[in-house]
Amino acid sequence: MIEKLQGIKQRFDFLSEKLAAPDAMNDRDQWRDMVKERASLEEIVLAFDEYTQAQSSLDNCKAMLEEKLDGEMKELVHAEIEELQEKLESLDGQLHLLLLPKNPNDDRDVILEIRAGTGGDEASLFGADLLRMYLRYAERNGYKVEYLSNNLTDMGGVKEVVLSIGGKRGAFSRLKYESGVHRVQRVPETESQGRIHTSAATVAVLPEVDDVQIDIKESDLRIDTYRSSGAGGQHVNKTESAIRITHLPTGMVVSCQDEKSQLKNKEQAMRVLKSRLYDYFQGQQDAERAGARRSMVGSGDRSERIRTYNFPQGRVTDHRIGLTLYKLEAFLDGDMDELIDALIVAERSERLAGETD
Repeated sequence: MIEKLQGIKQRFDFLSEKLAAPDAMNDRDQWRDMVKERASLEEIVLAFDEYTQAQSSLDNCKAMLEEKLDGEMKELVHAEIEELQEKLESLDGQLHLLLLPKNPNDDRDVILEIRAGTGGDEASLFGADLLRMYLRYAERNGYKVEYLSNNLTDMGGVKEVVLSIGGKRGAFSRLKYESGVHRVQRVPETESQGRIHTSAATVAVLPEVDDVQIDIKESDLRIDTYRSSGAGGQHVNKTESAIRITHLPTGMVVSCQDEKSQLKNKEQAMRVLKSRLYDYFQGQQDAERAGARRSMVGSGDRSERIRTYNFPQGRVTDHRIGLTLYKLEAFLDGDMDELIDALIVAERSERLAGETD
């Protein structure tokens, strides 16, 4: 491991030197690639520097024990050695985790889909709560959000919403853990007797892909146009601007009617279709990831209940790692990082255990 870390540090130092050169930005594409690579190595290098400093301090302390020390000084040195050994053990574990191969999609933007599940109007209203939660999370983290499809109920609930979230590195690395069934327990506003109801909404998070990653043949597509429905003023039902694309080999269907332009609706629908197909084919290639839109922690079955939002108790519980936070209001306001960080640690630990088996 040490030899590999030394190689990474040498590469990091080389990139730092190249980026500091006066002519570094002459080739903008190369400069961007170097900045991205250096950033990907920085966390590992900082942890390795801390490890080598701790190892050097430990060696110095052990050398001091060979000298003639009085009782009090010898006790202090022993205490310092114990502390440094604990630090080195912790850093060793951290470095092993950092050296694990990263998901190649982690730096990508995401396509995030929310659909109302069981529970009627209450499920769609909960879907609207989830939509707001992700919008607030994106705002907190500086992600850009674009609506690709937006199908709401008369009460303001969500039938189906599809978003593109990204604009900066790491959107998929954070949001990929949201795929699955989200369950809510609360008293609906329409409930006169104060009984707690349970309903659900489904979330799918897919990496957004480009044309290089997935090739879709025109002959595999059936494209239908139809008149849009729902809110839209005079434009509604006047022109056939809505688009429905069917991928014939898989039977996958994507519809988009939010834009007034038929061309724009087609572009949006193709973005969603590409991401769904990419995830579908990735799932076929890897037996451990079988099934599209799988959860990244736990069994990966999209039908699995991954999280419960309990309003009477003010808690949110993630069932994959058994973590409960009593901060439901803040969580629904986009304060999700504590739980996402715990899911990242759980996944890394699971992968590390697999590496050592």
